Amino acid sequence: MSTTPFSYIVFIFFTLFISLYIMERSKSDCKNGLEFIEEVTRNVDEVQKKVLAEILFQNAHVEYLQKVIPVITYQDIQRHINRIINGDKSPFLCSQPITELLTSSGTSGGESKLIPTTEGEFGRRFQLTKLQMSVISQTVPDYGNGKAMFFMFIRSEEKTPVGLTARSLLTSIFMSPYFNNIRIQNDYTSPSATFRCPDTYQSMYSQMLCGLSQNQQVISVGSFFPTSFIRAIRFLEKHWSLVCKDVRTGTVDASITDPSVREAVMEILKPDPKLADFIEAECTKDSWKGIITRLWPNAKYVNVTITGTMSQYIPTLDYYSNSLPLVSTLYAASECSFGINLNLFCKPSEVAYTLIPTMGYFEFLPNQGIDGVVNSISMPKTLNKEEQQQLVDLADVKIGQDYELVVTTYSGLYRYRVGDVLRVAGYKNNAPQFNFLCRGNVVLSIDADHTNEVELQNAMRNASANLFPFDARVTEYTSYVNNATVPSHYVLFWELSVNGSAPIPPSVFEDCCLTIEESLNFFYCQGRAYEKSIGPLEIRVVEIGTFDKLMDYCVSLGASMSQYKTPLCVKFEPLIDLLNSSVVSSYFSPMCPKWVPGYRKWNNTN
Repeated sequence: MSTTPFSYIVFIFFTLFISLYIMERSKSDCKNGLEFIEEVTRNVDEVQKKVLAEILFQNAHVEYLQKVIPVITYQDIQRHINRIINGDKSPFLCSQPITELLTSSGTSGGESKLIPTTEGEFGRRFQLTKLQMSVISQTVPDYGNGKAMFFMFIRSEEKTPVGLTARSLLTSIFMSPYFNNIRIQNDYTSPSATFRCPDTYQSMYSQMLCGLSQNQQVISVGSFFPTSFIRAIRFLEKHWSLVCKDVRTGTVDASITDPSVREAVMEILKPDPKLADFIEAECTKDSWKGIITRLWPNAKYVNVTITGTMSQYIPTLDYYSNSLPLVSTLYAASECSFGINLNLFCKPSEVAYTLIPTMGYFEFLPNQGIDGVVNSISMPKTLNKEEQQQLVDLADVKIGQDYELVVTTYSGLYRYRVGDVLRVAGYKNNAPQFNFLCRGNVVLSIDADHTNEVELQNAMRNASANLFPFDARVTEYTSYVNNATVPSHYVLFWELSVNGSAPIPPSVFEDCCLTIEESLNFFYCQGRAYEKSIGPLEIRVVEIGTFDKLMDYCVSLGASMSQYKTPLCVKFEPLIDLLNSSVVSSYFSPMCPKWVPGYRKWNNTN
């Protein structure tokens, strides 16, 4: 009679014990998280006063606070950031040591902003993530019994001249030891090695392979941004046969060369011909509509941010997911973590974030509706005394009013204009809930790129110089993001005035496309040249008189003739159709813009 080895019995018992322990601990954490939310949202004003007192007490002796503190933008403190970059460790912004610089996709002079952060700030970020998980656990009954196929990717990081790390917020989170604790309670299909792999193809392929091999266990799918998730699905459209082969044989394709990735995937992968047949049958059907619910039949929602400019991807997500609920869970930025969505399964247009008052000290600059907001913050300026007196505390905002967010953090930002435009939508107890309206002054955005008005105008000015030898100029222009291509790309509509007799060669317009791209920000060039998440920029030349027709149409819809200004970006489909109906020629950028890793020229910061 065969006997089971004692060591194996011990292993099974230990594994079961750990599983039960984690489950009970997760339940306890969920309960504590929900109780914490109830407490701080009931006592918003009191908590905010305590937070401000703590920040000012901890940093009472720093150089920056030895004066009256105005409302500021990044440009106002850029010289202080440069001191950090060049090795000044004195506490001139914050009493705590600066542990790294987080890159913000908002740009300053075409370069990424660099936001100082501390170890304590990361503790607050992960506290917000745990609160978010408590809300998900309460809302999704099977949350603790399934897995999340959540695509994560790291970006390149750099070292300042004195060795301080500069990297994106998400890269910092994924590489942090804190993240391992999050993984215990939020079981992802992707092993750490797969999303920490710097090679985008290998990372994408291995995460997709792991997600498909565990398809029956997946209860949610997604990524932080819809562009990454849509890109993953379109990656599968292109490479499903290779992935299918690996599922069938239990092997990893030779194109995956990173040893740590191969080892991590092989710990999960087992030969499964039946699953491979199923995947092949679904991927070879005529339509990919609903492919997510077909391949991952137990998926209950898509976890992805669809507020602000990201709402443009809702139709594509609905197509691939068979209209699964689109869930935006939290609101955070490089500067600070802000809040969470307590009503996860609301309509995308109704997403409202409850700002958690322990994250930082929040103030709000009133604005006169969305048009007024964009106009007022498109060119950040120092506020005068009267404007600064208009600032409103978190507890005093009004329902239906639009505000620009101003934040004071534990890590050295004081009365800092984040640039986000929010609208008060309701309350959780005494805590306001906000709709995210837009990133101030963002004209075009596909992924992490946020191209603003000034950048676009400067790029246009640079590109127009290519037309001067032909005695031609751009008289009117506008733009939009074309999401019908894979990947999405910027489109500019140009109306020209040509006085020269010589025709303008196509190569000149192609040079114009490339000039524009090379004039845009770091994140655009990274998306184009390195990550391939952005397609070649396109210029469409339209007939003379097209922009007059555009104005006439807008006036027919109620715009004021005397106040009409050509929009820098169009999103309304009838306007795009009108412009497209008048296109006489189109041109694409012939190559990728120049791009090298690194967020700035460090030697230019003195």
